[in-house]
Amino acid sequence: MKKIDTIKIGLFIITGCILSFLPVSAGAQETQENSVEELDIYDHTIFNDKLLIEGYIQKYSDEPLDILVAMIRDDRLAAIKMTAAIEVFRTKHVEEVFSREKKIILKYLLRRLARTESPYTEIAAMHTLCAMYRYKYFKAFVPKLLLKLDHYNSTVNEMAFTSLNDIIGQRNDKSREARIVFNTLRKTLFLSRKRLKEVVEPDEKLARKLKLLRWSIKILGSQELKRLPKEVLNLL
Repeated sequence: MKKIDTIKIGLFIITGCILSFLPVSAGAQETQENSVEELDIYDHTIFNDKLLIEGYIQKYSDEPLDILVAMIRDDRLAAIKMTAAIEVFRTKHVEEVFSREKKIILKYLLRRLARTESPYTEIAAMHTLCAMYRYKYFKAFVPKLLLKLDHYNSTVNEMAFTSLNDIIGQRNDKSREARIVFNTLRKTLFLSRKRLKEVVEPDEKLARKLKLLRWSIKILGSQELKRLPKEVLNLL
């Protein structure tokens, strides 16, 4: 019995050696090259969430509204893909939804926001909720987006700043909204005023906060400068 097994193993090894010397077909070679190319692209993006999100945004850019809504509802969809789907919905379809359909999609977005653990999806959802129902959600979500400016992840910082600029850029003459931005930033800057003493040139995170702070002061008036810590005044 052992002798038969040994013969089988020997034949298997010989067959493998023969196959290794046979020419690869054009189709198989092309498949291998495509796989290598895909792997190379994946290797370059696997640690770059920004590129992954942008790639999926491009991929989903032509998807119809119903497909994007179905993706937003899908609890099993990966966070990067979910973020991209929400971004495409906001930029291309948010103006198309009204009344009952709008209420349903708002519900889906709030559900997604409550269930996700991804800061990317959180930012995309909050941004979209503000775009759909600004008066109701500005006060609730803009302070949370402002807090994301302190996140350790640079992509999260950038997404939050881009979202905030888009939100305030839609209507930049509302003192109510400027007050929300000012009060939130004032609190965070007071908490970090000891560290600000040593700052000569603001880093990217701080520069973004200062830019949004200037926007709020421009609307509220220069008298608001008196309410800021002196460390911030020097930087302004």
